[in-house]
This record gives sequence, C-alpha cells and structure tokens, in this order.
Amino acid sequence: MGSTLKEKTAKGLFWGGVSNGVQQLIGAVFGIIIARILSPGDYGLIAMLAIFTLIANAISESGFTAALTNRKEIKHEDYNAVFWFSLTAGVLMYLVLFFCAPLIAGFYEKPELTNLSRVVFLNFLFNGISTAHYALMFKKLMVKERAKIEITAILISGLIGLTLALNGFAYWGLALQTLSFTTICVILRWHYSGWRPTFRPDLKPLKEMFGFSFKLLLTNIFVQISNNIFSVLLGKFYNEKQVGYYSQGNKWMLLGGSVIGGMINSVAQPIFVECKDDKGRLLMVFRKMLRFGAFISFPAMLGLGFIGEEFISITLGEKWLPSVPFLQLLCVWGAVTYIWSLYTFLLMSFGKSNIYLYGNIVICIVQIACAVLLLPFGTFPMLTVYIMCYLGGILIWHYFVNKLIGIRLWQVLKDISPYLFITAGCFLVAWLASQLTQSMYLRIVLKIGVTATLYVLLMKYSRSTIFRESLLFLSNRVRK
Repeated sequence: MGSTLKEKTAKGLFWGGVSNGVQQLIGAVFGIIIARILSPGDYGLIAMLAIFTLIANAISESGFTAALTNRKEIKHEDYNAVFWFSLTAGVLMYLVLFFCAPLIAGFYEKPELTNLSRVVFLNFLFNGISTAHYALMFKKLMVKERAKIEITAILISGLIGLTLALNGFAYWGLALQTLSFTTICVILRWHYSGWRPTFRPDLKPLKEMFGFSFKLLLTNIFVQISNNIFSVLLGKFYNEKQVGYYSQGNKWMLLGGSVIGGMINSVAQPIFVECKDDKGRLLMVFRKMLRFGAFISFPAMLGLGFIGEEFISITLGEKWLPSVPFLQLLCVWGAVTYIWSLYTFLLMSFGKSNIYLYGNIVICIVQIACAVLLLPFGTFPMLTVYIMCYLGGILIWHYFVNKLIGIRLWQVLKDISPYLFITAGCFLVAWLASQLTQSMYLRIVLKIGVTATLYVLLMKYSRSTIFRESLLFLSNRVRK
C-alpha cells in the first residue's frame, strides 16, 4: 500500500470519523431532548413518509454520484449534465407527490399527512440542487469540507427542531428540522465545492454514464423499499405508535452505525477505484478495511445494544421502553453493515452495477415476502427474519467479490472474528459486574467502563496492528 494512498485513506477515515462522530453526538443531544417532549406518534407520522422521500431522492440522484466517481477523467460538462438532470427530476417528482399527498394520507388513514407530506417532500427537491456538488466533493475526497458542512447543518437544524418542539409544533418541528438540515447542506456544498453550473447542459455525458447509473437507480429504489417497508407495514396494519417505537430504535442504531459507516463510506469507493488495477494491493486494502471496521464496529454497535435498556430509560424516559427490543435487534445488523458496504463499494468500483442490482432485487423481494407472511405473528419475529435476510445477503456479495479479488470466506472470518470474540468476552465480564448493583445509573456506568477498559487492554497486550496504527495516527494528528 503506497504511502500516498495510505495517507489518503487514513485522512479520509479520520475526517469521516470526526464528522460523523460529532454529528451523532450533536444529533443525540437534540434527539434525546426532543424525544422527551414529543410522542411516539409524532415520530411515527414522519417515519411513514420516509419511503416516499428516499425513493424520490434515489430517482433525483439516479446513481450519478457513483458513476462520476468511477470516471478517471472528468470535466465540467459531466457535472453540469448531472446538475440539470437532478434538478429537473426533483421538480417533476415533487409535483407528482404533491398531488398524490391526499392518496398517501388516505392509505394510512391519517388526514394530517396531506399537508405534512408536502412540506417533507421539499427535502428531495432541494437535495437535487446539490447532487453534482456532492459528487464533486466525494470524488475529490473532500472529507474535511463535508464534515464542516454536515456538522454546521445538524447543529443549526437541531436548534430549530428543539425550538419548535418546545413551542408545541409537535411533528411539524421534526419536519422543519429535517428540511432545514437539507437546505443548509445545499447552501454549504455550493460554497465549499466552488463549482457552478452553466446554462448550456450537454446530455452526452448522461448517455455515457446511463448504463451504469440506471442500474444503481433501480438498486437504490429497491434498497429504500426494503429499508423502509417496516414503517409502511406497521403504519398500515398496526398504528403510528408502533412506527414511532420502531423508528426510534432504528434512529439510535443509525446514529451509532453512521459513525462507522461514515468513516468507511467516505473513502471506500474512491480508494478501490484508485488501486483496482493491482489485485494484490486491492485485496490488502480491502482486508485492512475489514479489520478496521470490525475493530470499531463490534464494540460500538453491539455495545449500544448491550446498554439499550438503561440507555433508553435514562435518556428518553420509560415511555420509549418498547423501542428497546427494536434497538437491540437492529444493532446486530448495524455491527456488520460496514461489511455489506465494503462489498458493494468494491463491486461498484469494478462497474458491476448489474450484480449490485440483481442481488438487491432478490434480497428485497425475500425480505418483503417474509415480512408480509409474518405480519400475524407480531413485529419482533418480522424484524428477526428481516435482519436474517440481510445477513444472508452478505454471503451473496462475498461470492461475487471473491470472483473479483480472490478473497476467501475463511479470510474474512479470520480478519473479523478476533474482534467479535474479544468484544463478547468484555461484555460477559461487564454484565457480571453490573449485576452487583440495582441502580440503573451504576449498571450503565459499569457496562461501559468495564467493557471499554478491558477492550483497550486486550487490544494493547494482544499487539493489535490496527489498534497500534490508529493510536499512532491520532497522536500524529494531535501533534500537528
């Protein structure tokens, strides 16, 4: 691994971690305060609309960020074509959903969703204005600048959401918080990227990228359907409270998972594209990312599930305790999500969008079928099988990645299993220690403190290379 590539990767991981770490910390603070003020039903109403917003976002973006990243030589005309396409697609999608708002409200039997959805849907309309700018910053590994943008946006939008919640705006506060986050991101992306569109769009670059990007578009639509089918089913066949409990558990899993995912997703595809011509080098980079992800993800995500009951009770209050089983089960998936991301980014770096598409279609259909069949048995069995489908999907991606770079399943298990076993051992000792007290506050302190102390000590005395290199990089950053 060349020093330049290694430095790029390390800096990207660092700033991706800083960005997402600070974002999640700020988001957690605002999320805790706002969740104490609002009801599960308020969150449920917003969650019911997520599937429409995210599918519209996928159509507006149409896979062009990944397509632009894969191009070795890129010109102004390429970004300009993507800008005008995303803007046009966003406007058209907004108009369609604006007039469909009463139908959405009728489906859920919630009249208040008509006006609410028309405000929430402005998010994807505004996002389309900065698709090209985001793609440029992603391509150039401008992770530090993206960190500044997202931290600023989450801070300001959090203050807006909190102010509205305190003044009795209920679910409108959540809607306007999200909309302000999107708006601030758009403005700052224009500022930091330095790129400006011109009024002479040339559609030729779109035609060149269409074969690759269209498959990603279809894939992203299926992914968003799969990721949000629970909110739809719970909203239709249960009630908005159940949607709220699920969305709250999912929210905290995503807050933790996005720190790890943000670090890896910020650099994975550009780095894979840069070294894909040297299979040996690529395999080494891939396996190192596997180990780094396990080193961070297993203790963090499984640890969040480990302290789930105490965390929810202390921070959000007892009214949110029904969200704990959702959180704990989702954290199992959250711990290995980074592996899914690494596999799919590697496939995309080789232009294998067809494999990415067909794999996601199969996984999505199986998940939806299982969720519908298990509706009479309750939410927990539905979610368990749903996550098992995701875990099976990782094996599908592994099969194709093995064909590309020759990585065996035993190598993957060898890379990640030490971190899993060490994490499990730390949890066992921490759990035994926590049984010494009945105080919820002391239990969570013991669980976190014992786990963290043991994990660091075991990493140090087992001479973990990832642990040593991470400390060395952080100490160098501090000195600088």
